Amino acid sequence: MKRWYAVLGDPIAQSMSPVMHDQWFEEAGLNATYIPIHVHAETLDQAIASLRTLGSGGWNVTVPHKQSIIPFLDEIDSSAKRMEAVNTVYRSDDGRLIGANTDGRGFVKSLEEFTADKHVAGPVLLIGAGGAARGIAFALQEAGYGPLYFTNRTVSKAQELASHLDDSHVISTEEAEQQLGEFGLVIQTTTVGMNFAQAGMPLDPKHIAENAVVADIIYNPLETEFLQAARQAGARTMNGVGMFVHQGALAFEKWTGVYPDTKKMIDTITMKVGG
Repeated sequence: MKRWYAVLGDPIAQSMSPVMHDQWFEEAGLNATYIPIHVHAETLDQAIASLRTLGSGGWNVTVPHKQSIIPFLDEIDSSAKRMEAVNTVYRSDDGRLIGANTDGRGFVKSLEEFTADKHVAGPVLLIGAGGAARGIAFALQEAGYGPLYFTNRTVSKAQELASHLDDSHVISTEEAEQQLGEFGLVIQTTTVGMNFAQAGMPLDPKHIAENAVVADIIYNPLETEFLQAARQAGARTMNGVGMFVHQGALAFEKWTGVYPDTKKMIDTITMKVGG
């Protein structure tokens, strides 16, 4: 019987996950497929009940459901528990729905590939305080990066996130713009600049330090307005393709026991999005 997997989000039309996972299923010789499902926040509980009943083998979770999905699962593993966010759901041998978080590890893998020639030193600024920011922040701290600074439109959300991390600080957007030159790594984790979402930039990167690494976890478009402005200001810029592929590979491994070819997929997604 053909297995099926999914990605839940709002919006979801921009997702390249079906392209990625279907290619990996084919390469692994697995009889499976992967579909996007547009789920509004008010119907998330119904969507999870339907996926459970219809026998989905697992699914990915994207904005804005990474935290709100937790009450509808049977269990969350240590990664999701610490980060208080889920981006991957898989079934246990007895059919229980278990939430995990591969975002952070996926980002760190992509960052280490990008900066293989030069380790990023100094303070790190994360823009945003949602589920993706949580995963990335914990993974960065575990990998030895920091200190971490957070800026977010809703300051209380940034403060709540920072309270769970050692050596972390919260600054306003205005302070972040003024102090950008002090950060060796700046990570944009919001949906601002994503196709089908909010246009514009979360803050002005004109004061970024030369050769600082500026990452945007958005991969569609390949270069957001924020990344373009940061590149023009002298930063080294990294889009979200690497994180997207690596977090997906970790999810694919949880579902199938197979770790797929990430290098080939990064090229594939880049070509398709850049099309």
